[in-house]
Amino acid sequence: MEFCLGLTRMAEMSTSATALRSAPGVKHQRSPISRDQVESVISRSVALFGIVFGAQTIPPLIAQLPNANPVWSAITISVIALSLVASLAASVFRRYVRLAHAAVAVIYLAALQTWPLFVTQPGSPTTNHWLYFLLTVATASAAIGLPTAIGTTYLLVLPVMYGLIRVTPDGGMASAQQAILDSLYSVILGGVIMVIVTMLRQASASVDAAQANALERYSHAVRAHATEIERVQVDSIVHDSVLTTLLSAARAFTPDAKALAATMAGNAIGHLREAALVTPDDGSTVVLTSVARRISEAANTIGAKFELRTRTIGTRSMPIMAAEAVYSASVQAMVNSLQHAGAGTDVSRWLTIRGIEPAGIEVEVGDTGGGFAYHDVPKERLGLRVSIVERVSNAGGCVEIDSVEGEGTVITIRWPHTESADADPEEPAGSNLRFSGGTVVTGEPS
Repeated sequence: MEFCLGLTRMAEMSTSATALRSAPGVKHQRSPISRDQVESVISRSVALFGIVFGAQTIPPLIAQLPNANPVWSAITISVIALSLVASLAASVFRRYVRLAHAAVAVIYLAALQTWPLFVTQPGSPTTNHWLYFLLTVATASAAIGLPTAIGTTYLLVLPVMYGLIRVTPDGGMASAQQAILDSLYSVILGGVIMVIVTMLRQASASVDAAQANALERYSHAVRAHATEIERVQVDSIVHDSVLTTLLSAARAFTPDAKALAATMAGNAIGHLREAALVTPDDGSTVVLTSVARRISEAANTIGAKFELRTRTIGTRSMPIMAAEAVYSASVQAMVNSLQHAGAGTDVSRWLTIRGIEPAGIEVEVGDTGGGFAYHDVPKERLGLRVSIVERVSNAGGCVEIDSVEGEGTVITIRWPHTESADADPEEPAGSNLRFSGGTVVTGEPS
Protein backbone atom coordinates (compact mmCIF):
# COMPACT_ATOMS: atom_id res chain seq x y z
CA MET A 1 0.00 0.00 0.00
CA GLU A 2 2.91 2.37 0.74
CA PHE A 3 4.14 1.81 -2.81
CA CYS A 4 0.73 2.69 -4.27
CA LEU A 5 0.35 5.78 -2.06
CA GLY A 6 3.84 6.93 -3.03
CA LEU A 7 3.04 6.66 -6.74
CA THR A 8 -0.24 8.52 -6.23
CA ARG A 9 1.54 11.25 -4.29
CA MET A 10 4.07 11.52 -7.11
CA ALA A 11 1.26 12.08 -9.59
CA GLU A 12 -0.30 14.78 -7.39
CA MET A 13 3.04 16.56 -7.01
CA SER A 14 3.58 16.46 -10.78
CA THR A 15 0.16 17.98 -11.38
CA SER A 16 0.73 20.65 -8.71
CA ALA A 17 4.08 21.56 -10.21
CA THR A 18 2.50 21.93 -13.63
CA ALA A 19 -0.20 24.20 -12.23
CA LEU A 20 2.42 26.28 -10.43
CA ARG A 21 4.40 26.77 -13.63
CA SER A 22 1.22 27.93 -15.35
CA ALA A 23 0.37 30.51 -12.66
CA PRO A 24 0.81 34.21 -13.55
CA GLY A 25 4.11 35.70 -12.51
CA VAL A 26 5.89 32.35 -12.17
CA LYS A 27 9.05 32.07 -14.23
CA HIS A 28 8.82 29.17 -16.67
CA GLN A 29 11.92 26.99 -16.44
CA ARG A 30 10.63 23.71 -17.83
CA SER A 31 8.22 22.56 -20.48
CA PRO A 32 4.64 21.51 -19.63
CA ILE A 33 4.02 17.92 -18.60
CA SER A 34 4.63 15.54 -21.49
CA ARG A 35 4.54 11.80 -22.19
CA ASP A 36 8.31 11.54 -21.88
CA GLN A 37 8.32 13.31 -18.52
CA VAL A 38 5.50 11.14 -17.17
CA GLU A 39 7.21 7.95 -18.32
CA SER A 40 10.45 9.11 -16.72
CA VAL A 41 8.86 9.97 -13.36
CA ILE A 42 6.80 6.76 -13.20
CA SER A 43 9.69 4.48 -14.16
CA ARG A 44 12.05 6.10 -11.67
CA SER A 45 9.44 5.92 -8.90
CA VAL A 46 8.71 2.24 -9.55
CA ALA A 47 12.42 1.40 -9.71
CA LEU A 48 13.17 3.32 -6.50
CA PHE A 49 10.31 1.70 -4.61
CA GLY A 50 11.48 -1.64 -5.97
CA ILE A 51 14.85 -1.09 -4.28
CA VAL A 52 13.10 -0.07 -1.05
CA PHE A 53 10.82 -3.10 -1.08
CA GLY A 54 13.78 -5.30 -1.91
CA ALA A 55 15.54 -4.01 1.21
CA GLN A 56 12.42 -4.73 3.30
CA THR A 57 12.48 -8.29 2.00
CA ILE A 58 15.87 -9.03 3.55
CA PRO A 59 14.64 -10.05 7.08
CA PRO A 60 12.10 -12.69 5.91
CA LEU A 61 14.54 -13.80 3.21
CA ILE A 62 17.25 -14.52 5.79
CA ALA A 63 14.77 -16.34 8.00
CA GLN A 64 13.61 -18.56 5.13
CA LEU A 65 17.01 -19.35 3.58
CA PRO A 66 17.24 -22.79 5.31
CA ASN A 67 13.93 -23.80 3.67
CA ALA A 68 15.22 -23.62 0.06
CA ASN A 69 18.00 -25.09 -2.03
CA PRO A 70 21.13 -22.93 -1.50
CA VAL A 71 22.03 -22.85 -5.19
CA TRP A 72 18.53 -21.76 -6.23
CA SER A 73 18.48 -19.12 -3.48
CA ALA A 74 21.85 -17.68 -4.47
CA ILE A 75 20.96 -17.50 -8.17
CA THR A 76 17.42 -16.17 -7.63
CA ILE A 77 18.38 -13.53 -5.08
CA SER A 78 21.31 -12.30 -7.20
CA VAL A 79 19.34 -12.10 -10.44
CA ILE A 80 16.37 -10.33 -8.84
CA ALA A 81 18.64 -7.83 -7.06
CA LEU A 82 20.57 -7.12 -10.27
CA SER A 83 17.32 -6.63 -12.23
CA LEU A 84 16.04 -4.11 -9.67
CA VAL A 85 19.32 -2.16 -9.77
CA ALA A 86 19.37 -2.30 -13.58
CA SER A 87 15.82 -0.94 -13.78
CA LEU A 88 16.78 1.98 -11.53
CA ALA A 89 19.89 2.74 -13.59
CA ALA A 90 17.94 2.52 -16.86
CA SER A 91 15.25 4.86 -15.50
CA VAL A 92 17.79 7.40 -14.28
CA PHE A 93 19.76 7.46 -17.56
CA ARG A 94 16.63 7.05 -19.76
CA ARG A 95 18.07 4.12 -21.69
CA TYR A 96 16.27 0.80 -22.27
CA VAL A 97 13.70 1.69 -19.60
CA ARG A 98 10.92 -0.59 -20.83
CA LEU A 99 13.31 -3.46 -21.46
CA ALA A 100 14.74 -3.21 -17.92
CA HIS A 101 11.29 -3.16 -16.27
CA ALA A 102 10.07 -6.00 -18.49
CA ALA A 103 13.13 -7.99 -17.37
CA VAL A 104 12.14 -7.45 -13.70
CA ALA A 105 8.66 -8.82 -14.41
CA VAL A 106 9.93 -11.85 -16.37
CA ILE A 107 12.65 -12.70 -13.83
CA TYR A 108 10.18 -12.51 -10.96
CA LEU A 109 7.75 -14.77 -12.83
CA ALA A 110 10.53 -17.34 -13.37
CA ALA A 111 11.49 -17.18 -9.67
CA LEU A 112 7.87 -17.67 -8.59
CA GLN A 113 7.42 -20.68 -10.89
CA THR A 114 10.61 -22.40 -9.75
CA TRP A 115 10.15 -21.70 -6.04
CA PRO A 116 8.15 -24.91 -5.24
CA LEU A 117 10.70 -27.06 -7.12
CA PHE A 118 13.56 -26.17 -4.77
CA VAL A 119 11.88 -26.30 -1.36
CA THR A 120 13.81 -28.40 1.17
CA GLN A 121 11.46 -27.71 4.06
CA PRO A 122 7.86 -26.36 3.79
CA GLY A 123 7.31 -22.88 5.15
CA SER A 124 4.85 -21.68 7.75
CA PRO A 125 1.14 -21.62 6.77
CA THR A 126 0.78 -18.14 8.32
CA THR A 127 3.98 -16.56 7.00
CA ASN A 128 4.24 -15.41 3.40
CA HIS A 129 7.23 -16.38 1.32
CA TRP A 130 9.78 -13.61 0.82
CA LEU A 131 8.88 -13.43 -2.89
CA TYR A 132 5.43 -12.17 -1.91
CA PHE A 133 6.86 -8.85 -0.75
CA LEU A 134 8.10 -8.15 -4.29
CA LEU A 135 4.90 -9.18 -6.04
CA THR A 136 3.56 -5.61 -6.30
CA VAL A 137 6.93 -4.41 -7.60
CA ALA A 138 6.77 -7.05 -10.34
CA THR A 139 3.23 -6.07 -11.40
CA ALA A 140 4.19 -2.37 -11.39
CA SER A 141 7.24 -3.12 -13.54
CA ALA A 142 5.03 -5.10 -15.90
CA ALA A 143 2.73 -2.07 -16.22
CA ILE A 144 5.71 -0.01 -17.41
CA GLY A 145 7.68 -2.52 -19.45
CA LEU A 146 4.93 -4.57 -21.11
CA PRO A 147 2.05 -3.58 -23.42
CA THR A 148 -1.16 -2.73 -21.58
CA ALA A 149 -2.97 -5.94 -22.51
CA ILE A 150 -0.05 -8.18 -21.51
CA GLY A 151 0.56 -6.14 -18.35
CA THR A 152 -3.07 -6.51 -17.33
CA THR A 153 -2.93 -10.28 -17.88
CA TYR A 154 0.28 -10.41 -15.86
CA LEU A 155 -1.42 -8.46 -13.07
CA LEU A 156 -4.24 -11.02 -12.82
CA VAL A 157 -2.24 -14.22 -13.36
CA LEU A 158 0.70 -13.57 -11.03
CA PRO A 159 -1.30 -13.19 -7.73
CA VAL A 160 -3.45 -16.21 -8.63
CA MET A 161 -0.31 -18.25 -9.27
CA TYR A 162 1.09 -17.23 -5.89
CA GLY A 163 -2.17 -18.13 -4.14
CA LEU A 164 -2.24 -21.59 -5.76
CA ILE A 165 1.36 -22.26 -4.72
CA ARG A 166 0.64 -21.20 -1.13
CA VAL A 167 -2.02 -23.88 -0.62
CA THR A 168 0.35 -26.65 -1.77
CA PRO A 169 2.62 -28.48 0.69
CA ASP A 170 5.76 -26.92 -0.80
CA GLY A 171 4.14 -23.49 -0.51
CA GLY A 172 3.40 -23.86 3.21
CA MET A 173 -0.10 -25.35 3.15
CA ALA A 174 -1.77 -22.00 3.81
CA SER A 175 -5.54 -21.97 4.16
CA ALA A 176 -7.59 -21.24 1.07
CA GLN A 177 -8.99 -18.14 2.73
CA GLN A 178 -5.51 -16.80 3.49
CA ALA A 179 -4.29 -17.51 -0.05
CA ILE A 180 -7.34 -15.81 -1.60
CA LEU A 181 -6.94 -12.74 0.62
CA ASP A 182 -3.24 -12.42 -0.25
CA SER A 183 -4.00 -12.77 -3.96
CA LEU A 184 -6.84 -10.23 -3.88
CA TYR A 185 -4.68 -7.78 -1.94
CA SER A 186 -1.98 -7.99 -4.62
CA VAL A 187 -4.51 -7.68 -7.46
CA ILE A 188 -6.02 -4.56 -5.89
CA LEU A 189 -2.67 -2.85 -5.35
CA GLY A 190 -1.43 -3.82 -8.79
CA GLY A 191 -4.71 -2.73 -10.36
CA VAL A 192 -4.52 0.70 -8.74
CA ILE A 193 -0.98 1.15 -10.02
CA MET A 194 -2.02 0.02 -13.51
CA VAL A 195 -4.91 2.51 -13.51
CA ILE A 196 -2.67 5.37 -12.35
CA VAL A 197 -0.02 4.58 -14.98
CA THR A 198 -2.63 4.27 -17.74
CA MET A 199 -4.38 7.53 -16.77
CA LEU A 200 -1.12 9.47 -16.58
CA ARG A 201 -0.06 8.13 -19.96
CA GLN A 202 -3.36 9.05 -21.56
CA ALA A 203 -3.35 12.52 -19.99
CA SER A 204 0.23 13.22 -21.06
CA ALA A 205 -0.49 11.91 -24.56
CA SER A 206 -3.42 14.33 -24.77
CA VAL A 207 -1.14 17.18 -23.65
CA ASP A 208 1.44 16.23 -26.29
CA ALA A 209 -1.24 16.12 -28.98
CA ALA A 210 -2.67 19.47 -27.90
CA GLN A 211 0.78 21.06 -27.85
CA ALA A 212 1.60 19.66 -31.29
CA ASN A 213 -1.68 21.01 -32.65
CA ALA A 214 -1.01 24.40 -31.05
CA LEU A 215 2.46 24.57 -32.60
CA GLU A 216 1.05 23.58 -35.98
CA ARG A 217 -1.64 26.27 -35.71
CA TYR A 218 1.02 28.77 -34.68
CA SER A 219 3.11 27.85 -37.72
CA HIS A 220 0.11 28.30 -40.01
CA ALA A 221 -0.69 31.61 -38.30
CA VAL A 222 2.87 32.85 -38.81
CA ARG A 223 2.76 31.99 -42.50
CA ALA A 224 -0.68 33.55 -42.86
CA HIS A 225 0.56 36.69 -41.08
CA ALA A 226 3.56 36.93 -43.39
CA THR A 227 1.29 36.52 -46.41
CA GLU A 228 -1.03 39.20 -45.11
CA ILE A 229 1.86 41.62 -44.55
CA GLU A 230 3.07 41.00 -48.08
CA ARG A 231 -0.42 41.48 -49.47
CA VAL A 232 -0.85 44.75 -47.58
CA GLN A 233 2.52 45.94 -48.80
CA VAL A 234 1.70 45.14 -52.43
CA ASP A 235 -1.72 46.74 -52.07
CA SER A 236 -0.13 49.87 -50.71
CA ILE A 237 2.33 50.02 -53.61
CA VAL A 238 -0.43 49.45 -56.13
CA HIS A 239 -2.52 52.17 -54.57
CA ASP A 240 0.25 54.71 -54.18
CA SER A 241 2.19 54.11 -57.38
CA VAL A 242 0.31 52.16 -60.02
CA LEU A 243 -3.06 53.80 -59.53
CA THR A 244 -1.51 57.24 -59.47
CA THR A 245 0.41 56.40 -62.62
CA LEU A 246 -2.71 55.22 -64.40
CA LEU A 247 -4.59 58.38 -63.44
CA SER A 248 -1.71 60.53 -64.64
CA ALA A 249 -1.49 58.59 -67.89
CA ALA A 250 -5.20 59.03 -68.48
CA ARG A 251 -4.78 62.81 -68.23
CA ALA A 252 -1.58 63.02 -70.26
CA PHE A 253 -2.41 64.96 -73.42
CA THR A 254 0.83 66.93 -73.91
CA PRO A 255 4.26 65.48 -74.72
CA ASP A 256 5.64 66.57 -71.34
CA ALA A 257 2.73 64.96 -69.49
CA LYS A 258 3.16 61.76 -71.46
CA ALA A 259 6.87 61.69 -70.67
CA LEU A 260 6.11 62.22 -66.99
CA ALA A 261 3.52 59.42 -67.05
CA ALA A 262 6.05 57.09 -68.68
CA THR A 263 8.59 57.91 -65.98
CA MET A 264 6.01 57.27 -63.26
CA ALA A 265 5.10 53.96 -64.88
CA GLY A 266 8.75 52.90 -64.85
CA ASN A 267 9.00 53.80 -61.16
CA ALA A 268 5.81 51.88 -60.39
CA ILE A 269 7.12 48.80 -62.16
CA GLY A 270 10.31 49.08 -60.09
CA HIS A 271 8.29 49.22 -56.88
CA LEU A 272 6.34 46.14 -57.91
CA ARG A 273 9.54 44.30 -58.71
CA GLU A 274 11.00 45.16 -55.31
CA ALA A 275 7.82 43.99 -53.59
CA ALA A 276 8.00 40.70 -55.48
CA LEU A 277 11.49 40.10 -54.11
CA VAL A 278 10.10 39.27 -50.67
CA THR A 279 9.07 35.85 -51.96
CA PRO A 280 11.48 32.93 -51.45
CA ASP A 281 11.65 32.05 -55.15
CA ASP A 282 12.98 35.35 -56.43
CA GLY A 283 16.21 35.69 -58.34
CA SER A 284 17.82 38.57 -56.46
CA THR A 285 21.22 38.06 -54.82
CA VAL A 286 23.46 39.77 -52.32
CA VAL A 287 27.25 39.53 -52.03
CA LEU A 288 28.64 37.39 -49.21
CA THR A 289 30.73 40.24 -47.84
CA SER A 290 27.56 42.27 -47.30
CA VAL A 291 25.99 39.43 -45.32
CA ALA A 292 29.15 39.04 -43.23
CA ARG A 293 29.24 42.79 -42.55
CA ARG A 294 25.61 42.81 -41.37
CA ILE A 295 26.23 39.89 -39.00
CA SER A 296 29.38 41.54 -37.62
CA GLU A 297 27.55 44.81 -37.04
CA ALA A 298 24.78 42.95 -35.22
CA ALA A 299 27.39 41.28 -32.99
CA ASN A 300 28.88 44.68 -32.11
CA THR A 301 25.50 46.10 -31.11
CA ILE A 302 23.88 43.08 -29.49
CA GLY A 303 25.05 43.89 -25.97
CA ALA A 304 27.92 41.47 -25.29
CA LYS A 305 31.51 40.99 -26.34
CA PHE A 306 31.75 38.51 -29.21
CA GLU A 307 35.26 37.84 -30.44
CA LEU A 308 35.07 38.28 -34.21
CA ARG A 309 37.02 35.75 -36.25
CA THR A 310 36.29 36.67 -39.86
CA ARG A 311 37.98 34.45 -42.43
CA THR A 312 38.10 34.64 -46.24
CA ILE A 313 34.57 35.39 -47.42
CA GLY A 314 34.97 35.64 -51.17
CA THR A 315 33.29 37.85 -53.73
CA ARG A 316 30.43 35.61 -54.73
CA SER A 317 26.75 36.16 -54.08
CA MET A 318 23.83 34.27 -52.52
CA PRO A 319 20.03 34.61 -52.82
CA ILE A 320 18.66 37.43 -50.75
CA MET A 321 16.16 35.18 -48.93
CA ALA A 322 18.96 32.78 -47.98
CA ALA A 323 21.01 35.76 -46.81
CA GLU A 324 18.14 36.97 -44.65
CA ALA A 325 17.74 33.48 -43.17
CA VAL A 326 21.45 33.18 -42.35
CA TYR A 327 21.54 36.67 -40.86
CA SER A 328 18.41 36.21 -38.73
CA ALA A 329 19.51 32.76 -37.52
CA SER A 330 22.96 34.11 -36.59
CA VAL A 331 21.44 36.95 -34.58
CA GLN A 332 19.10 34.49 -32.84
CA ALA A 333 22.03 32.22 -32.00
CA MET A 334 23.89 35.15 -30.42
CA VAL A 335 20.78 36.16 -28.49
CA ASN A 336 20.37 32.56 -27.25
CA SER A 337 23.98 32.59 -26.08
CA LEU A 338 23.38 35.75 -24.09
CA GLN A 339 20.18 34.40 -22.56
CA HIS A 340 21.19 30.84 -21.70
CA ALA A 341 24.99 30.43 -21.67
CA GLY A 342 25.53 32.56 -18.58
CA ALA A 343 26.60 36.11 -17.91
CA GLY A 344 29.77 35.54 -15.93
CA THR A 345 33.15 36.91 -16.92
CA ASP A 346 34.42 33.34 -17.31
CA VAL A 347 32.09 32.76 -20.27
CA SER A 348 33.77 33.63 -23.56
CA ARG A 349 31.89 34.05 -26.82
CA TRP A 350 33.06 34.14 -30.41
CA LEU A 351 31.67 34.68 -33.88
CA THR A 352 33.43 33.14 -36.89
CA ILE A 353 32.37 33.95 -40.47
CA ARG A 354 34.02 32.23 -43.39
CA GLY A 355 33.32 31.44 -47.01
CA ILE A 356 32.88 27.84 -48.12
CA GLU A 357 33.12 26.23 -51.52
CA PRO A 358 31.71 26.38 -54.05
CA ALA A 359 29.82 29.58 -53.23
CA GLY A 360 28.55 29.53 -49.70
CA ILE A 361 28.96 30.97 -46.23
CA GLU A 362 29.44 29.50 -42.79
CA VAL A 363 28.70 31.30 -39.52
CA GLU A 364 29.84 29.83 -36.22
CA VAL A 365 28.45 31.20 -32.94
CA GLY A 366 30.11 29.65 -29.91
CA ASP A 367 30.48 30.08 -26.17
CA THR A 368 31.95 28.31 -23.17
CA GLY A 369 28.77 28.54 -21.12
CA GLY A 370 26.44 25.99 -19.58
CA GLY A 371 25.58 24.01 -22.71
CA PHE A 372 22.41 21.97 -23.20
CA ALA A 373 20.98 18.74 -24.61
CA TYR A 374 19.19 19.38 -27.92
CA HIS A 375 16.45 16.79 -27.35
CA ASP A 376 15.72 18.21 -23.87
CA VAL A 377 14.83 21.63 -25.29
CA PRO A 378 11.06 22.10 -24.67
CA LYS A 379 9.03 21.92 -27.87
CA GLU A 380 7.34 25.23 -27.20
CA ARG A 381 10.74 27.00 -27.23
CA LEU A 382 10.80 28.25 -30.83
CA GLY A 383 14.03 30.26 -30.75
CA LEU A 384 16.21 27.26 -31.60
CA ARG A 385 13.91 25.00 -33.60
CA VAL A 386 12.06 27.62 -35.65
CA SER A 387 14.11 30.83 -35.66
CA ILE A 388 17.37 29.00 -36.36
CA VAL A 389 16.97 25.41 -37.57
CA GLU A 390 13.74 25.63 -39.53
CA ARG A 391 14.49 29.05 -41.01
CA VAL A 392 17.91 28.01 -42.36
CA SER A 393 16.61 24.63 -43.52
CA ASN A 394 13.78 26.26 -45.47
CA ALA A 395 16.33 28.48 -47.20
CA GLY A 396 18.37 25.48 -48.34
CA GLY A 397 21.01 25.51 -45.62
CA CYS A 398 21.77 23.43 -42.56
CA VAL A 399 22.51 23.98 -38.88
CA GLU A 400 24.99 21.99 -36.82
CA ILE A 401 24.56 22.08 -33.04
CA ASP A 402 27.40 20.83 -30.86
CA SER A 403 26.71 21.31 -27.17
CA VAL A 404 27.93 19.58 -24.03
CA GLU A 405 26.36 20.42 -20.69
CA GLY A 406 28.83 22.35 -18.58
CA GLU A 407 31.30 22.87 -21.44
CA GLY A 408 29.60 25.17 -23.92
CA THR A 409 27.76 25.34 -27.20
CA VAL A 410 28.79 25.83 -30.83
CA ILE A 411 26.08 26.51 -33.43
CA THR A 412 27.28 26.38 -37.03
CA ILE A 413 25.03 27.83 -39.72
CA ARG A 414 25.97 26.76 -43.21
CA TRP A 415 24.55 27.71 -46.60
CA PRO A 416 24.09 25.90 -48.89
CA HIS A 417 23.47 22.52 -47.27
CA THR A 418 26.51 20.24 -47.42
CA GLU A 419 26.75 16.64 -46.27
CA SER A 420 28.63 16.54 -42.97
CA ALA A 421 31.62 14.28 -42.75
CA ASP A 422 30.52 13.32 -39.23
CA ALA A 423 27.03 12.26 -40.27
CA ASP A 424 25.70 9.01 -38.84
CA PRO A 425 26.11 6.33 -41.54
CA GLU A 426 22.90 4.64 -40.39
CA GLU A 427 20.86 7.75 -41.23
CA PRO A 428 19.62 8.19 -44.81
CA ALA A 429 21.09 10.96 -46.92
CA GLY A 430 19.28 14.25 -46.56
CA SER A 431 17.76 13.30 -43.21
CA ASN A 432 16.42 16.13 -41.10
CA LEU A 433 18.25 14.82 -38.03
CA ARG A 434 21.60 13.07 -37.98
CA PHE A 435 23.68 12.36 -34.89
CA SER A 436 27.39 12.19 -34.44
CA GLY A 437 28.49 12.07 -30.82
CA GLY A 438 27.11 15.18 -29.15
CA THR A 439 26.42 16.85 -32.48
CA VAL A 440 23.04 17.30 -34.12
CA VAL A 441 23.03 18.15 -37.83
CA THR A 442 19.75 19.44 -39.22
CA GLY A 443 18.71 20.58 -42.65
CA GLU A 444 17.73 19.52 -46.12
CA PRO A 445 20.08 19.20 -49.07
CA SER A 446 19.89 22.09 -51.49
